Amino acid sequence: MDTLTRMKTFVEVVEAGGFSAAARKMGRSKALISKYVRELEDELGARLLNRTTRTLSLTEVGQSYARDATEILQRIEDLQSSVGDAHAAPRGRLKVSAPRTFGDGELGRAIMEFVVSEPEISLELHLEDRFVDLVDEGFDVAIRISTLTDSSLIARRLASFRIAVVASPEVLAEHGTPEQPEDMIGKPCILDSNVAYRSNWPFMVDGEKISVPVKGRVEVDSPNAARLAAMAGLGFAIVPHLVVKDDIEAGRLAVVLEPFEPASSAIHAVYPHRRHLSGKVRSFIDFLVKWFDKNGPHGGNC
Repeated sequence: MDTLTRMKTFVEVVEAGGFSAAARKMGRSKALISKYVRELEDELGARLLNRTTRTLSLTEVGQSYARDATEILQRIEDLQSSVGDAHAAPRGRLKVSAPRTFGDGELGRAIMEFVVSEPEISLELHLEDRFVDLVDEGFDVAIRISTLTDSSLIARRLASFRIAVVASPEVLAEHGTPEQPEDMIGKPCILDSNVAYRSNWPFMVDGEKISVPVKGRVEVDSPNAARLAAMAGLGFAIVPHLVVKDDIEAGRLAVVLEPFEPASSAIHAVYPHRRHLSGKVRSFIDFLVKWFDKNGPHGGNC
């Protein structure tokens, strides 16, 4: 029995939350799984797990070993996948992080089209608005909408990303159409606590970025909720254009202050420098690049 097999067994026990669950997943007996972990501890000369009849927990050494072992096993898997890239279709589990609003919409459609096109790929998609730690949390790739500053990541640009100020025809009729960013002061605005600018909306004036303080009686924590509030006539909202594209085309919402919109951000696919780019990740990113070239960031013409 080699160290790599014992290491893999230990990681499976940790991820499964116990010996019985790991045994079922691996198709081995519980006794054999326990034997492998015990042999690993003997080999290392350290206890990795605290065991009782009801609970299982990692020791401090076990936590560190589990984190490093998971990364080592992932890199081995990536290396094996990359060696066969020239002769085999992409395969294996692909763990992806993406913003919830974007992932629930057109990005989600693109991802699912990729999975359909690659039958050897299994997908684990996490939709959340926080920036995950790709290495520590075991993600293969993350889709991010921002200006990237982390030099430890490699990024590939997929498409531009536009935000716009919108309002319903009823709100414009009652409060007037703003002509300058400063006109937003005093108008009812819908605040999104999930974005950095929240109540200080960004605009570009003569090539410089400015912030305009706004107020409103409605505060939400997602672009979709801001969209619904805007359509209900509760005020102006600043949202990703992709969220309201259909409403704009249908006349339910109108864009204002378009000449002053902040410079477009970009949608990026990012992955760590330290990880070998596996065939599954390379194929996934290449697919998204082609998809956005064809469909644009909004699933249609930009």
